[in-house]
Amino acid sequence: MTNTDNDLILLPPADVSGISRKWLDIPYANCSSAEMLDIYLPETGEGPFPIVLYIHGGAFQQGDKRDIELLTFLKALSSGYAVIGVNYRLSGEAIFPAAVQDVKAAIRWIRANSEQYQLDGNRIAVWGSSAGGNITSMICVTSSVTEFDDYNLGNPGYPCNVQAAVDWFGPTDFLMMDEQLQEHSLGPADHGEAMSPESRYLGAKISDIPLKVELANPMTYIHKNMPPILIQHGSMDSTVPVQQSIIFVEKMQKYISHDRFEFDVLEGAGHGGPAFESKENIKRVMSFLDKHLK
Repeated sequence: MTNTDNDLILLPPADVSGISRKWLDIPYANCSSAEMLDIYLPETGEGPFPIVLYIHGGAFQQGDKRDIELLTFLKALSSGYAVIGVNYRLSGEAIFPAAVQDVKAAIRWIRANSEQYQLDGNRIAVWGSSAGGNITSMICVTSSVTEFDDYNLGNPGYPCNVQAAVDWFGPTDFLMMDEQLQEHSLGPADHGEAMSPESRYLGAKISDIPLKVELANPMTYIHKNMPPILIQHGSMDSTVPVQQSIIFVEKMQKYISHDRFEFDVLEGAGHGGPAFESKENIKRVMSFLDKHLK
């Protein structure tokens, strides 16, 4: 996620030509051409493989399942996971809750078609960064919130719950972001503007629609039976301040068992970058996923 249009950067595509077992651009619903996913399998093994569902970032208004950032998430292949990249309707096409509904529809599609693609539909983790981190957390905490289940998108007979989640620096309370940025002198406080990514995502200036903002905040839906979640955030993030994850975790501490969430502050790290992509940190993420999916 970035604060303004001028900050948005179009990322080059990832080169996935070296992955032999893959299926690209599979439609999981028929409402929009955006509703497609890619499936990648480990080079060896017959499965069924546990699944990492990658949810890309891009300020809710851009990004793609095959952007170069995918390469970081594809590292899960070497740990025996299938990796699925999912596209969803962006804010220029459809406002909230379309993106959340799309990802839930993708999860139902995966379960309905798991046998065909050597997938284990009973072992699914979602993993996303920035705007994708917000959607990841929303998927994690809203399995029983029927407003986010649009069965017109297909496969109504399958659940959309997941078994684990990894949230990289996703926003959790849109209305608090500017105050947190100002308080800690981290960066421009413009998330509340009428043309900010968050306002575009919700269809109006966020300060004018506080009740709708609450519906888009993962903070709203924390419950004791939510699946395990790992949250990682850079201490120097000037786009989504680390306080967004801190307040998320503080609320979780009040409602759920402490063994159901883990929180890492990556000291000195910003909005993504080498600290997240390092061999050591990927090993840390894989250890969390292995604990809950294997």
